[in-house]
Amino acid sequence: MSNGGGGGGGEVLGRSRSRRSTTPIVFSRSMARRKPTAVSERRLECSLEELCFGAVKKIAVKREVINDAGLMVEEEETLKINIKPGWKKGTKITFEGKGDEKPGYLPADIVFLIEEKKHPVFKWIGDDLELGVQVPLVKALTGCSISVPLLGGGRMSLRIDDVICPESEKVIPGQGMPKAKEEGQRGDLRLKFLVIFPTELSDEKRSEIRSILEGCF
Repeated sequence: MSNGGGGGGGEVLGRSRSRRSTTPIVFSRSMARRKPTAVSERRLECSLEELCFGAVKKIAVKREVINDAGLMVEEEETLKINIKPGWKKGTKITFEGKGDEKPGYLPADIVFLIEEKKHPVFKWIGDDLELGVQVPLVKALTGCSISVPLLGGGRMSLRIDDVICPESEKVIPGQGMPKAKEEGQRGDLRLKFLVIFPTELSDEKRSEIRSILEGCF
């Protein structure tokens, strides 16, 4: 097994075989066999947590092989992939010779292509994570404490005394994704603030707000 995008490895955990036909066709494996022209490419979806902290995936695959008797049979194997922290979308993990086998050809390779599952809270940008935070207008103007979720669980309490402007950003260092070229280092968590305005105001409240804010500019 080889990996086209990062360190790590995989292994075959087990296999089973079953014949597919009651009228067997016998193939010779003694002839010179050519390298297959195609590979079997499969998507492997991983969560942000798995790509950040690492994980082990066990995948059952079925393939056509020629057994020692020269018969075409279906074989099932369990492959193990060690997901390494920092692997990105597009990383390729290759299991050489674990794809279908055809007469006259060597077994094909199986290539797993890493796909990133959409996260309900965080967005991955470069080495950083982005998190949208909604703040009511009154707290944006007067300061507030917010509880920030962290990838993998846990929360961080953050006190903000400055005025929060719409689309402003607060950076929490070291709470992003692993940096591929800096072992042990992580990017940042970027908080993007969305200030929530009231949908309606009475004339009296409008007047009060105007008198307060006019003195701020």
